[in-house]
Amino acid sequence: MHLYLAPMEGITTHIYRNAFAKYYGGITRYYTPFLSNKVLSTKEIRDIDPANNKDIPLVPQILTNQADTFAEIANVLKEYGYTEVNLNLGCPSGTVVAKKRGAGFLDIPDQLDRFLDTIYTSCEIDISIKTRIGIDSEWEWEDLLAIYKKYPIKELIIHPRYQKEFYKGTPHVDAYKQAIDILSDTNIPLCYNGDIYSIDTYHNFLKAVPDTSAIMIGRGAIANPNLPNILTQTSYEQNATEKYTTLRLFHDELLSGYLSYMSGEQPALFKMKELWAYMGTGFSVSEKLLKKVRKANRLADYQSVVQTIWTSFSSDYDN
Repeated sequence: MHLYLAPMEGITTHIYRNAFAKYYGGITRYYTPFLSNKVLSTKEIRDIDPANNKDIPLVPQILTNQADTFAEIANVLKEYGYTEVNLNLGCPSGTVVAKKRGAGFLDIPDQLDRFLDTIYTSCEIDISIKTRIGIDSEWEWEDLLAIYKKYPIKELIIHPRYQKEFYKGTPHVDAYKQAIDILSDTNIPLCYNGDIYSIDTYHNFLKAVPDTSAIMIGRGAIANPNLPNILTQTSYEQNATEKYTTLRLFHDELLSGYLSYMSGEQPALFKMKELWAYMGTGFSVSEKLLKKVRKANRLADYQSVVQTIWTSFSSDYDN
């Protein structure tokens, strides 16, 4: 089984990827948060720079509905040594969709078809696609698959929800099975993405689609970074002492990395608070302590709260 770490805007940057790989690993391929402008910013260049991603198998993701923009970004990435880029047709955000980008591009399939024809003809780099199954109607998916079938897609990563569902409800696994059937006479590899956040959800999915060879995980891995190892059984379930000791080392490296790259404490604190929104659930942190994390406005206050969290974990060791 190949496991990919999903791109999550503002979270899965090179600082996070490197710490994740160092303390947990288990990921076959990482994806960058999306790039959308012809001229990459200093921050974006730093994030995709191979020097900042040593030993990280990385695929940059591009979000646009303009073929010339896609080609410009892809060419820059090719110059940096990348051999594959990923097209984002899955982002359900309202601001993105309103501009007919991300999942919003699926609402204009004729234009999407022309766009794909242009980029697959003109770009000298492999292009994979991450997609949703439409905007809100089941009939859309078969039409989209007919379009995808026409192109040499490096890999089709499918999040089987409609754009209007965002991350609610249950993924439509039948839509994923439909893709397997319709694309069976092509050479397009498929990857599943959606609500794999525990060993139970993983096994339940594999019972439904046993021949799956690639799965992309996102929120579940952010909540519990050891999840990839647990799913593939390359690591045993850590005991309490090991689990929280590793988490503390991982946390401290992230905080140090954010402080070294960002201007001032506040941006680094914002990043750490965002991560605790996920890790707090994955590691059963009390709502009272998480609220204190959210309210901390100074680094010293934040570190004091986090120390209380480590202490609470230590008390778990003794019980």
